[in-house]
Amino acid sequence: MAHIALNNIGIDFTIYNTPQSFSLMHSLAKAATGGILNRNKKNTVTVSALKNISFSLEHGDRLGLIGHNGSGKSTLLKLLAGIYAPTSGDLRVEGKIATLFDVLLGAQDEMTGYENLYISSLIRGKSVAETKKSLKAMGEFTELGGYLDLPMRTYSAGMKVRVGFAVATEGAPDILLIDEVFGAGDQGFVTKSIERLTALIERAGILVFSSHSEDLLTQICNKVMILEKGEIKAMGETKEILDFYKKAS
Repeated sequence: MAHIALNNIGIDFTIYNTPQSFSLMHSLAKAATGGILNRNKKNTVTVSALKNISFSLEHGDRLGLIGHNGSGKSTLLKLLAGIYAPTSGDLRVEGKIATLFDVLLGAQDEMTGYENLYISSLIRGKSVAETKKSLKAMGEFTELGGYLDLPMRTYSAGMKVRVGFAVATEGAPDILLIDEVFGAGDQGFVTKSIERLTALIERAGILVFSSHSEDLLTQICNKVMILEKGEIKAMGETKEILDFYKKAS
Protein backbone atom coordinates (compact mmCIF):
# COMPACT_ATOMS: atom_id res chain seq x y z
CA MET A 1 0.00 0.00 0.00
CA ALA A 2 1.34 3.43 -0.97
CA HIS A 3 2.43 5.72 1.85
CA ILE A 4 4.32 9.02 2.14
CA ALA A 5 5.44 10.61 5.41
CA LEU A 6 7.63 13.67 5.93
CA ASN A 7 8.67 14.92 9.35
CA ASN A 8 10.34 18.33 9.64
CA ILE A 9 12.07 17.99 6.27
CA GLY A 10 14.54 20.62 5.12
CA ILE A 11 16.61 20.94 1.95
CA ASP A 12 19.49 23.43 1.74
CA PHE A 13 21.52 24.17 -1.38
CA THR A 14 24.97 25.74 -1.07
CA ILE A 15 25.64 28.62 -3.48
CA TYR A 16 29.31 29.04 -4.42
CA ASN A 17 31.17 32.10 -5.75
CA THR A 18 28.61 34.57 -4.46
CA PRO A 19 29.28 38.30 -3.92
CA GLN A 20 30.13 39.31 -0.36
CA SER A 21 27.88 42.38 -0.46
CA PHE A 22 25.51 42.69 2.48
CA SER A 23 23.25 44.92 0.40
CA LEU A 24 22.84 42.13 -2.16
CA MET A 25 21.90 39.66 0.56
CA HIS A 26 19.46 42.16 1.99
CA SER A 27 17.74 42.68 -1.36
CA LEU A 28 17.53 38.95 -2.01
CA ALA A 29 16.07 38.32 1.43
CA LYS A 30 13.24 40.73 0.56
CA ALA A 31 12.38 38.91 -2.67
CA ALA A 32 8.73 37.92 -3.03
CA THR A 33 9.51 34.33 -3.97
CA GLY A 34 12.29 31.74 -3.88
CA GLY A 35 13.85 29.93 -0.92
CA ILE A 36 15.25 31.65 2.16
CA LEU A 37 18.86 32.83 1.72
CA ASN A 38 21.35 32.53 4.59
CA ARG A 39 25.03 33.34 5.11
CA ASN A 40 26.88 31.45 7.86
CA LYS A 41 29.96 32.43 9.87
CA LYS A 42 32.18 30.95 7.16
CA ASN A 43 30.58 33.37 4.70
CA THR A 44 28.93 30.55 2.76
CA VAL A 45 25.53 31.30 1.21
CA THR A 46 22.84 28.65 1.32
CA VAL A 47 19.29 28.57 0.02
CA SER A 48 16.71 26.87 2.21
CA ALA A 49 14.62 25.46 -0.63
CA LEU A 50 12.36 23.55 1.78
CA LYS A 51 11.98 24.16 5.51
CA ASN A 52 9.97 22.42 8.26
CA ILE A 53 7.94 20.30 5.83
CA SER A 54 5.72 17.79 7.64
CA PHE A 55 2.72 15.91 6.21
CA SER A 56 1.60 12.38 5.32
CA LEU A 57 -0.38 10.85 2.46
CA GLU A 58 -2.15 7.50 2.24
CA HIS A 59 -3.52 5.36 -0.58
CA GLY A 60 -6.16 7.33 -2.49
CA ASP A 61 -4.88 10.79 -1.61
CA ARG A 62 -4.54 13.26 -4.48
CA LEU A 63 -2.52 16.25 -3.32
CA GLY A 64 -2.24 19.42 -5.36
CA LEU A 65 0.68 21.80 -4.88
CA ILE A 66 0.12 25.50 -5.55
CA GLY A 67 2.24 28.61 -5.03
CA HIS A 68 4.31 31.18 -6.89
CA ASN A 69 7.23 30.12 -9.09
CA GLY A 70 10.14 29.38 -6.78
CA SER A 71 7.93 28.47 -3.83
CA GLY A 72 9.34 24.92 -3.61
CA LYS A 73 6.79 22.84 -5.54
CA SER A 74 9.25 21.22 -7.96
CA THR A 75 11.83 20.73 -5.21
CA LEU A 76 9.27 18.86 -3.11
CA LEU A 77 8.32 16.65 -6.06
CA LYS A 78 11.97 15.83 -6.74
CA LEU A 79 12.47 15.04 -3.07
CA LEU A 80 9.58 12.54 -3.19
CA ALA A 81 11.01 11.05 -6.39
CA GLY A 82 14.39 10.48 -4.75
CA ILE A 83 16.22 12.98 -6.97
CA TYR A 84 17.04 15.20 -3.98
CA ALA A 85 18.00 13.99 -0.51
CA PRO A 86 16.80 15.89 2.57
CA THR A 87 19.34 17.95 4.49
CA SER A 88 17.36 17.43 7.69
CA GLY A 89 14.28 15.59 8.94
CA ASP A 90 12.81 12.16 8.23
CA LEU A 91 11.36 10.99 4.91
CA ARG A 92 9.52 7.75 4.19
CA VAL A 93 8.12 6.88 0.78
CA GLU A 94 6.65 3.42 0.23
CA GLY A 95 5.52 2.23 -3.20
CA LYS A 96 6.53 2.16 -6.85
CA ILE A 97 6.97 5.71 -8.17
CA ALA A 98 6.27 7.10 -11.64
CA THR A 99 7.10 10.70 -12.53
CA LEU A 100 6.11 13.17 -15.20
CA PHE A 101 8.46 16.11 -14.72
CA ASP A 102 9.88 16.49 -18.22
CA VAL A 103 7.90 15.36 -21.24
CA LEU A 104 11.18 15.26 -23.19
CA LEU A 105 12.85 12.78 -20.82
CA GLY A 106 15.07 10.67 -23.06
CA ALA A 107 13.43 12.04 -26.21
CA GLN A 108 15.49 12.28 -29.39
CA ASP A 109 14.36 14.71 -32.09
CA GLU A 110 15.58 12.50 -34.93
CA MET A 111 13.70 9.44 -33.62
CA THR A 112 10.07 8.81 -34.52
CA GLY A 113 7.21 9.11 -32.08
CA TYR A 114 6.99 5.33 -31.77
CA GLU A 115 10.73 5.06 -31.14
CA ASN A 116 10.51 7.73 -28.46
CA LEU A 117 7.58 5.97 -26.79
CA TYR A 118 9.70 2.82 -26.71
CA ILE A 119 12.91 4.44 -25.42
CA SER A 120 11.14 6.62 -22.85
CA SER A 121 9.27 3.62 -21.50
CA LEU A 122 12.56 1.76 -20.96
CA ILE A 123 14.14 4.82 -19.32
CA ARG A 124 11.21 5.01 -16.91
CA GLY A 125 11.91 1.47 -15.73
CA LYS A 126 9.67 -0.73 -17.86
CA SER A 127 11.04 -4.03 -19.16
CA VAL A 128 11.37 -4.71 -22.89
CA ALA A 129 8.46 -7.14 -22.70
CA GLU A 130 6.24 -4.64 -20.85
CA THR A 131 7.15 -1.89 -23.30
CA LYS A 132 6.38 -3.97 -26.39
CA LYS A 133 3.05 -5.05 -24.89
CA SER A 134 1.94 -1.48 -24.14
CA LEU A 135 3.40 0.30 -27.20
CA LYS A 136 0.22 0.07 -29.31
CA ALA A 137 -1.99 1.33 -26.47
CA MET A 138 0.36 4.26 -25.80
CA GLY A 139 0.35 5.18 -29.46
CA GLU A 140 -3.44 5.09 -29.65
CA PHE A 141 -3.76 7.31 -26.58
CA THR A 142 -1.68 10.07 -28.20
CA GLU A 143 -4.12 10.29 -31.14
CA LEU A 144 -1.15 11.30 -33.31
CA GLY A 145 -1.79 8.66 -35.96
CA GLY A 146 0.73 8.77 -38.81
CA TYR A 147 2.79 11.42 -37.02
CA LEU A 148 4.13 8.65 -34.78
CA ASP A 149 6.15 7.46 -37.78
CA LEU A 150 7.73 10.90 -38.21
CA PRO A 151 10.72 12.38 -36.34
CA MET A 152 9.91 14.23 -33.11
CA ARG A 153 11.53 17.39 -34.51
CA THR A 154 8.37 17.78 -36.61
CA TYR A 155 6.16 17.87 -33.49
CA SER A 156 4.64 20.86 -31.76
CA ALA A 157 5.06 21.28 -27.99
CA GLY A 158 1.54 19.95 -27.45
CA MET A 159 2.24 16.82 -29.52
CA LYS A 160 5.34 16.12 -27.43
CA VAL A 161 3.23 16.45 -24.27
CA ARG A 162 0.96 13.71 -25.61
CA VAL A 163 3.89 11.33 -26.10
CA GLY A 164 5.33 12.05 -22.66
CA PHE A 165 1.99 11.74 -20.88
CA ALA A 166 1.18 8.46 -22.65
CA VAL A 167 4.40 6.90 -21.37
CA ALA A 168 4.22 8.26 -17.82
CA THR A 169 0.62 7.16 -17.21
CA GLU A 170 0.84 3.68 -18.70
CA GLY A 171 0.42 1.02 -16.02
CA ALA A 172 -0.50 1.47 -12.37
CA PRO A 173 2.20 3.05 -10.21
CA ASP A 174 1.69 3.27 -6.46
CA ILE A 175 2.75 6.93 -6.47
CA LEU A 176 2.46 9.34 -9.41
CA LEU A 177 4.29 12.69 -9.32
CA ILE A 178 3.39 15.33 -11.92
CA ASP A 179 4.86 18.80 -12.46
CA GLU A 180 2.82 21.17 -14.67
CA VAL A 181 2.38 18.64 -17.47
CA PHE A 182 -0.79 20.11 -18.97
CA GLY A 183 0.63 23.51 -19.85
CA ALA A 184 1.21 22.80 -23.54
CA GLY A 185 -1.75 20.54 -24.21
CA ASP A 186 -4.91 21.52 -26.11
CA GLN A 187 -8.19 21.50 -24.17
CA GLY A 188 -9.46 18.30 -25.78
CA PHE A 189 -6.34 16.40 -24.78
CA VAL A 190 -6.35 17.97 -21.30
CA THR A 191 -9.88 16.61 -20.76
CA LYS A 192 -8.86 13.18 -22.02
CA SER A 193 -5.72 13.25 -19.85
CA ILE A 194 -7.73 14.09 -16.73
CA GLU A 195 -10.01 11.12 -17.43
CA ARG A 196 -7.00 8.83 -17.87
CA LEU A 197 -5.32 10.24 -14.77
CA THR A 198 -8.48 9.83 -12.69
CA ALA A 199 -8.79 6.20 -13.77
CA LEU A 200 -5.10 5.65 -13.03
CA ILE A 201 -5.39 7.05 -9.52
CA GLU A 202 -8.49 4.96 -8.81
CA ARG A 203 -6.57 1.76 -9.47
CA ALA A 204 -3.21 3.01 -8.20
CA GLY A 205 -2.22 4.89 -5.07
CA ILE A 206 -1.12 8.46 -4.42
CA LEU A 207 -0.96 11.50 -6.73
CA VAL A 208 1.09 14.62 -6.02
CA PHE A 209 0.38 17.22 -8.71
CA SER A 210 1.90 20.68 -9.07
CA SER A 211 -0.12 23.23 -11.04
CA HIS A 212 -1.02 26.91 -11.27
CA SER A 213 -4.48 25.94 -12.56
CA GLU A 214 -7.10 26.08 -9.81
CA ASP A 215 -9.61 24.42 -12.17
CA LEU A 216 -7.36 21.40 -12.65
CA LEU A 217 -6.63 21.15 -8.94
CA THR A 218 -10.36 21.23 -8.23
CA GLN A 219 -11.05 18.48 -10.77
CA ILE A 220 -8.19 16.18 -9.79
CA CYS A 221 -7.24 16.69 -6.13
CA ASN A 222 -8.92 16.03 -2.80
CA LYS A 223 -6.23 17.96 -0.91
CA VAL A 224 -4.20 21.08 -1.69
CA MET A 225 -1.01 22.47 -0.17
CA ILE A 226 0.10 26.08 -0.53
CA LEU A 227 3.88 26.52 -0.54
CA GLU A 228 5.53 29.88 0.09
CA LYS A 229 9.32 30.37 0.18
CA GLY A 230 9.83 26.66 0.78
CA GLU A 231 7.40 26.36 3.69
CA ILE A 232 3.85 25.07 4.01
CA LYS A 233 1.52 28.04 4.33
CA ALA A 234 -1.68 25.96 4.40
CA MET A 235 -2.87 22.42 3.65
CA GLY A 236 -6.30 20.86 3.69
CA GLU A 237 -9.45 20.13 1.70
CA THR A 238 -9.26 21.44 -1.88
CA LYS A 239 -12.08 24.01 -1.92
CA GLU A 240 -11.20 25.44 1.48
CA ILE A 241 -7.51 25.91 0.64
CA LEU A 242 -8.15 27.33 -2.83
CA ASP A 243 -10.61 29.85 -1.38
CA PHE A 244 -7.93 30.85 1.14
CA TYR A 245 -5.35 31.11 -1.67
CA LYS A 246 -7.58 33.41 -3.73
CA LYS A 247 -8.15 35.73 -0.78
CA ALA A 248 -4.46 35.82 0.10
CA SER A 249 -3.27 36.47 -3.46
